[in-house]
Amino acid sequence: MGVMCPVCERPVVAGDTYCEACGHPLGAPACSGCGAAAVDADGYCERCGVRQPTGRDHAELVLPGGAAAVTDRGLRRARNEDAMALREAGGSIVSVVCDGVGSSPRADEASAVAVETAAAALARGLPDEEAFALAGRAVTKLATSLDDAPACTYVSVVAEPGGRVRLAWAGDTRAYLLPGGELLTEDDVVPTGEITAWLGADADTAGPHVRTLSAQGPGLLLVCSDGLWRYLDGYAFPASGTPVEMAREMLRHALDSGGQDNVTIVVIPLGDPHE
Repeated sequence: MGVMCPVCERPVVAGDTYCEACGHPLGAPACSGCGAAAVDADGYCERCGVRQPTGRDHAELVLPGGAAAVTDRGLRRARNEDAMALREAGGSIVSVVCDGVGSSPRADEASAVAVETAAAALARGLPDEEAFALAGRAVTKLATSLDDAPACTYVSVVAEPGGRVRLAWAGDTRAYLLPGGELLTEDDVVPTGEITAWLGADADTAGPHVRTLSAQGPGLLLVCSDGLWRYLDGYAFPASGTPVEMAREMLRHALDSGGQDNVTIVVIPLGDPHE
């Protein structure tokens, strides 16, 4: 049998770049579902329709001191539009979590560039407001117009030696103090649930909310997207385990509760090392 187009199954000439019958690019990546070399530029198989897995579908990160981060696509979304950064810098733990605004185009790109830009700035010791502004400019550069403006929410954490914690945020991505579950941030939302602050070319956000607190004794800082916190009403946070084990347990709770959205969870020990 001669060479066939993997989409329309018409004969093609070896060495051709495109199928003359349907226009499918030959030599495309193979589908993880049906095996056909028919994956398009958006990551979907043109033959069976299966979306191809990516490195952002599920990822975990654990720092030597125990701080941990987990992100997952969830059960209902086609892709993970959350992004996270977690790093150690000069004895401090720096974390940034962004949730792509679902109504905006390429929201996954917005969250990815925001966390990398802000985390790098905070690790260099720049102020929270400046890191936020740099992240905002990076997201704005993704837009081709106000009608094509990727957007994301934002929360950053710098946990300094001695228990001092700096927070900055815009949108509805949250931070909590554990084990008690005290909410440390305030959502930028209207009564209908729509967010009123975000990063992007069409954002009116002048700057982030900022807060500084001192942790009293050992504890944990939880940073998470709404893929987790929408399921926290009445939830008993894990009482034991390492930070990554606790993050995994909270992820399981979100998925068992419906997994309607992408889920990102960062757990940072405060005070004495958390065992």
